[in-house]
Amino acid sequence: MTGPAQPGRLRLLSYNIQSGLTTRKYSQYLTRSWKHLVPVPSRMANLDGIARVLADYDLVGLQEVDAGSLRSGFVNQVKYLADQAGFAHVFDQSNRKIGMISQHGNAVLSRIRPDATAEHKLPGLPGRGVLEIQFGSGSDALYVLILHMALGRRGRLRQIGFLAERVCDYRHVILMGDFNCDLDSPEMAVLLETVRLREPAPGLRTFPSWQPSRQLDHILVSSSIVVERVEVLDCVFSDHLPIAMAVRLPESVQLAWVSPTVAVPAL
Repeated sequence: MTGPAQPGRLRLLSYNIQSGLTTRKYSQYLTRSWKHLVPVPSRMANLDGIARVLADYDLVGLQEVDAGSLRSGFVNQVKYLADQAGFAHVFDQSNRKIGMISQHGNAVLSRIRPDATAEHKLPGLPGRGVLEIQFGSGSDALYVLILHMALGRRGRLRQIGFLAERVCDYRHVILMGDFNCDLDSPEMAVLLETVRLREPAPGLRTFPSWQPSRQLDHILVSSSIVVERVEVLDCVFSDHLPIAMAVRLPESVQLAWVSPTVAVPAL
């Protein structure tokens, strides 16, 4: 997916970047766990590689991105990636703060000016959240939600209840992120049935990046949104692979591609 954006079309990407760390096998979660606590030179090289990937997209949702702490060398990874990839609009949500060691969370990088933003804490154990971005207004607004769900099924079911209540009245929705569960899981079935979203390309495996066997990362869309292409990118900068999608929006959805310097209100 390259080239300039076209009117009425969006190039989407969702990526759990593991705060810029590469993992090549399961044992490294233990043997390289110290890298999650202190800065390492390879992290910045990885971020540069990630930025090159992001540059081809219009709207990017990130998970496990660090907003500036000891382990990132006090580099705000959200701002760094936005600057390197040329995004005008940047929003982050730190869900898990461990003193000065880490600021773990979600982020949105956008070439379109949002009309409103909101941060939500997901129910369950602390550290999980959803970042909601609104484009346009009224009944034809487009809502994009970036999330990172719990590891446990019970926690995910509670979070799905929250999400369903949040988006049930929206006509045009894109829900993307690290769901920590496969498409055929009971909790995903509940979500798809409750909010009438669809998974356009089942079976695209994103985890682990070195030998993908599970589809933990998803981009779900409303029936009003036409999906033109979906793919998992072969770029191993994290323990997840990024998932990309090209969509065509209803003509009634108006996007502000120009980036005026005005404040974006909260939802």
